[in-house]
Amino acid sequence: MEKDARQPAMTPEQEDRMIEDAFQELLSGYLQSNHRKKVEIIERAYRFAREAHKGVRRRSGEPYILHPIAVARIASREIGLGSTSICAALLHDVVEDTDYTVEDIEQHFGPKIAQLVEGLTKISGGIFGDKASLQAENFRKLLLTMSEDIRVVLIKMADRLHNMRTLGSMAPNKRYKIAGETLYIYAPLAHRLGLFAIKTELEDLSFKHEHPEAYRRISEKIQESEARRSAVYNDFSEPIKRKLDSLGIKYEAKARLKSVYSIYNKMEAKHVPFEEVYDLYAMRIVFDCDDQAKEKSMCWSIYSAITDLYKLHPDRTRDWIAVPKANGYQALHLTVMGPDGNWIEVQIRSRRMDEIAEKGFAAHWKYKIGEGDEESELNAWLKTIKDILDNPEPNAIDFLNTLKLNLFASEIVVFTPAGELLTLPAGSTVLDLAFALHSEIGIHCIAGKVNHKLVPLNHELRSGDQAEVLTSKTQTPLPEWEKFLVTAKAKTRLRKALRSSRQPMILQGREILQKWMEENGIPDNNAVMTKLQGTYRVGNRDDLCYQLGAQEIMLGDFLVPVLKRLADNPTGKKKGIMSKIITMGKRMIPGVSDTSEDITEDTPKQTLEQPKINTKETYCLRQNETGANFVLAPCCNPLPGDDVMGFVNDDGVVEIHSLDCPRAQVLKAGFGSRIVATRWESVAERFLAHVRIEGIDRHGILQEMISMISTHMGMDIRKVDIEASGEVFHCDLWVRVCDAAVVGDLCTRAMEVKGVTHATRIN
Repeated sequence: MEKDARQPAMTPEQEDRMIEDAFQELLSGYLQSNHRKKVEIIERAYRFAREAHKGVRRRSGEPYILHPIAVARIASREIGLGSTSICAALLHDVVEDTDYTVEDIEQHFGPKIAQLVEGLTKISGGIFGDKASLQAENFRKLLLTMSEDIRVVLIKMADRLHNMRTLGSMAPNKRYKIAGETLYIYAPLAHRLGLFAIKTELEDLSFKHEHPEAYRRISEKIQESEARRSAVYNDFSEPIKRKLDSLGIKYEAKARLKSVYSIYNKMEAKHVPFEEVYDLYAMRIVFDCDDQAKEKSMCWSIYSAITDLYKLHPDRTRDWIAVPKANGYQALHLTVMGPDGNWIEVQIRSRRMDEIAEKGFAAHWKYKIGEGDEESELNAWLKTIKDILDNPEPNAIDFLNTLKLNLFASEIVVFTPAGELLTLPAGSTVLDLAFALHSEIGIHCIAGKVNHKLVPLNHELRSGDQAEVLTSKTQTPLPEWEKFLVTAKAKTRLRKALRSSRQPMILQGREILQKWMEENGIPDNNAVMTKLQGTYRVGNRDDLCYQLGAQEIMLGDFLVPVLKRLADNPTGKKKGIMSKIITMGKRMIPGVSDTSEDITEDTPKQTLEQPKINTKETYCLRQNETGANFVLAPCCNPLPGDDVMGFVNDDGVVEIHSLDCPRAQVLKAGFGSRIVATRWESVAERFLAHVRIEGIDRHGILQEMISMISTHMGMDIRKVDIEASGEVFHCDLWVRVCDAAVVGDLCTRAMEVKGVTHATRIN
């Protein structure tokens, strides 16, 4: 956490009282918990931390000690941790920011607290360094520490949550970095650890700082629709409450509103306005049950009572009690038709299940309760994480993407022929199952048997399948297998096997490349390698060397003058170099399609001289007849007026990404020091925008739309793709516009054409 030495607005006496009140609030919450009351050691840790941070202030101007107190309060009240974790939270910045050492902490507070503080110090300053090569190593530290003592990561989660709650005092570029890092890693990690409430708040706070206007709009609409929503909920819930009361069940019923971030995601994914997001809330029923053995039967009794009243959606019942999620979540979900004709989800869980769902069973792991089913699930997941850590990706971004596969995955359950139950991420294939059983089985897998039928390696498994893996000693792993692998473990093991088999060719290729460059006097630098990788369409240096070693490609003499010119002019202002750099970076992100050919003519030409970028200041985006001081990223095609951020690429040029762009998520998480806040200033050029229009087909509707767009709105249409199927049509338009507001106007005007039911911009 950054500090500042601003003068306080309060008197020293008022500040002391404020700090003491904050600590007493922490103690009060702790004393209300069911932990053993070890007040004396907590008070000692507080006095020690207060003295260590004396005179130091946060960027907001408040005394720094308020931050560790707030982190300890979150760890205690919102995660449910005990005195050892509270002490570690109070002391978590002492070793990093003061002259005290871990040995001093151990001498005063014992080895356990010292171990936690040391673990937190190792991963301080975020999980990522400024250099890509350090990111994977720092993240490995976080996860290795987690597998030794889960409390380290839980306290780190509390630290991140308080940082996010107080993010407003940071500079814009730091806000983007921290919010991006939070959304990319910390929120999925909170989800995987079962910290649902914290995960939701982290997502909402990240969204609030990245899209303040969208956050404000959705929040206002939620408030405006509250009365109507409450009326619908009351009409739906009252019959259920009467029925449960008649059965003598002690329970609490409440409406669970979707988070702002979830609503936004739904609007974006389905291209619908707020008013068309119908599942804004779910009903949650939390019942009291002293006997854990009776919880399951009570859940089904409540289920039966609800389905007596309302029509059940047959495909949307989820039994997370018989088979809990990998993060320990247990509940019974059903979806029924409400009185207003919309589907409403009902979640049924016991008080114990509710606490685990909100605070995360990891908080109880081996400290409050014995080793039960939930703990063995956590151990299994930590074992998977450790397995990945033993074979990390050499590329930091690939490593992070591999880890994310296991952080945010939904699960399915499959059975072996012997009846053993295995939990896998949704979408897993036979090959994923093979690697889950053992690496050697995965490497030699040739096919599978699912429900006694022979299936290929890429066959997608479904929950409840009985699956068997068939192997052959002559089978060897193939690079194309990676396309249909889902699990992080399988991808990691396959890449390791492929690297082992490719290594001799890569070494041979390196020698060929080095000799050719020396003979032609070409330096080995980033600009030259980027050009070579772009020319031969390979993702990295190893791929280039492998193809050279395998004699799949040859280094041509035509490259020599180009590479020598590039070495003399490393800023890469020659036409075409920037687009190759962007394309190469984009290949790291799975699922991002290459749309460069669609936008080439509309990308601002990079001709303005580039001064050194100060990332601490807001960068003004300008474009005139001589060129632009930025380039648009082809992965998301942002328009003036969009919420965007800048990324200073290897050439020192500001590359503009939409804040929601998948590539931008990685850049924010991994390259925080190169993120710059931006502001659209004077952009004269027009840009290509993609609009999708759908509706009921009729004679002449296309002519009306074209006339409205080109004649009445004066827009230049670059491409039209229209298809009618039965009575319905789908139309994709590409038009040249000056900013995002014009696209919004176009969609509004298109909706006025008779028969059009939907018009939206596609990013």
